Amino acid sequence: MFTVYGVTGVTFSGTLEEMNRVHALDRIQSTPKIARDDGALALELKSTLSQQAAVTAYRRMLPQDIERGPLYHAGHIMQRAVMTLSDGDSLAYAWQVLSKNRIHQAPVMDDRSRLVGIVSERDLLTGINIDSGRVVESLSRQVRDVMTSPVIAAAAVTDIRRIAAVMLTHGVAGVPIIDQNSNLVGFISRSDILQAVVTDPPISLWR
Repeated sequence: MFTVYGVTGVTFSGTLEEMNRVHALDRIQSTPKIARDDGALALELKSTLSQQAAVTAYRRMLPQDIERGPLYHAGHIMQRAVMTLSDGDSLAYAWQVLSKNRIHQAPVMDDRSRLVGIVSERDLLTGINIDSGRVVESLSRQVRDVMTSPVIAAAAVTDIRRIAAVMLTHGVAGVPIIDQNSNLVGFISRSDILQAVVTDPPISLWR
């Protein structure tokens, strides 16, 4: 089960198949940011195409009779100690939090502790300059100005193969995990899924 949260609250709740039929979710986008040049966009497109090519090659190589492997739910592999940011935090402060905790992204909460987005190092770099890992210049912007919203979240009982499919389809690097009351209870990144594959194979993520 997946739920999509935006600054106005829940915008969708349902299965992966239902979510993929919602036109608005075809392009999960950030709030307005500083425009990137054509070169950066070309590199990002090239990276996306490379990922798609790798998945296609994997599918072709996959034996038809391969065992599906163990079933993992999000609750089995998620990070339970989740570092969050407030939508009103400054970009410099948000960068310090990510750097100090050695993470690349964090869910964003509003002043009522509701999930409203997710922010990454890349997002923050649209408004700050870094030198030797330290902020040397920062625009007077807040996390809400650069975060990605709406954000896709999943229930703890969601099959991680479906979470992996969401990451590929919507180009997200992490998925917040919520309970039945929409409370944030965990977080799954790409590395968490890869770790599950490496630690206890075999598991087929793409079938």
